[in-house]
Amino acid sequence: MQFVVKRDILLKSLNFVQGVVEKKNTLPILSNVLIQLKNKKLSIIATDLDLIFYDEIDDVKIINEGSTTTSAAILYDILRKISANSELNFDLKSENKLSLKSENSDFNLLCLPTDNFPTFSDEFEGNEVALNNSRFLKLLNKTKISISNDDTRHYLNGVFLHLTEANGRNFLTGVATDSHRLSSSSLEIENINDFSPLILPKKTVFQLCSLLTDNSDQLTIQTSENKIKFKIGKIKLVSKVIDGKFPDYKKVVPIDNKKKLVVASVDFIKSIERVASVSIDGKEGVKLAINKDNIQLSVNSANSGEGNEKIKAEFNSENLKISFNAKYLIDIASEIEDKYLSMNLKDSVSPVLIQDLSDKNSYYVIMPMKI
Repeated sequence: MQFVVKRDILLKSLNFVQGVVEKKNTLPILSNVLIQLKNKKLSIIATDLDLIFYDEIDDVKIINEGSTTTSAAILYDILRKISANSELNFDLKSENKLSLKSENSDFNLLCLPTDNFPTFSDEFEGNEVALNNSRFLKLLNKTKISISNDDTRHYLNGVFLHLTEANGRNFLTGVATDSHRLSSSSLEIENINDFSPLILPKKTVFQLCSLLTDNSDQLTIQTSENKIKFKIGKIKLVSKVIDGKFPDYKKVVPIDNKKKLVVASVDFIKSIERVASVSIDGKEGVKLAINKDNIQLSVNSANSGEGNEKIKAEFNSENLKISFNAKYLIDIASEIEDKYLSMNLKDSVSPVLIQDLSDKNSYYVIMPMKI
């Protein structure tokens, strides 16, 4: 196996590989990236057995076809330190030695045989569905903030993707919750009827966000019984889905919260960040004393002091005091596109509905804290 490729092209592919490959692995082969040359293409493949990343590079000079696997982390680190736009010359000297030469550099990398690398069947019978790249990225960004890290309820460790209908229009909806907060965002779609509900794992969500941010190529999805395949240009990402039943989230979405608070989103975030500075671990929570035309925010820490601030707001009810986890509130407020954030409240202990006036297809629910 021998080929020549530009450093920047290969580095871009290996950058995505880093998010897929597990650094600490019981199987050494899973720390490696599979480099394959055939049919005038260079293929880059990496997996952790739950997630598989494929990329194809056409802009490559192939001298001899073949394949090998080498450490994904070491190869990436070398390429990062080689000057931009350099030509890389790869030559497989033996089954376990890959030579890499560039300008004045010369490396010999250890390899493992490709026979040990996992093989996967690519059986996807469902229809390929095209999605708007930037809108799907927005859906993932808005929902991923509420993904749970609690492994005991593994079915909450991802984004629940399913079809919904409203006012005669069809949507692909994403929902995530950690039982303290919930995020929902929907994307209007046409010509999709046979999409089975699934839970997309957290790692896959974050890898997709990274790929979609750096790639504006057409996005398509295709599902099988327990897997989903995303295609973005030449890149394919195949992921197992979480085996489990997502709870009936609609039961926790408040529908009769009549007390409405409207506050400038950026001012609200900055104010919370300032008063929360006195809390070292952020566990104290932020108290909101809501009045007709302002909110008084305060954080009180037994170990480090207190912070207080008042900002303008509009409230259509009697004064109300309520407390929240400051980080949860900032995460949600940061996803609001509108200049103003709208909070629908009932009392100091019931779930609160937060809406984005610029995005009618997204909403958030947050549970108050007891302080």
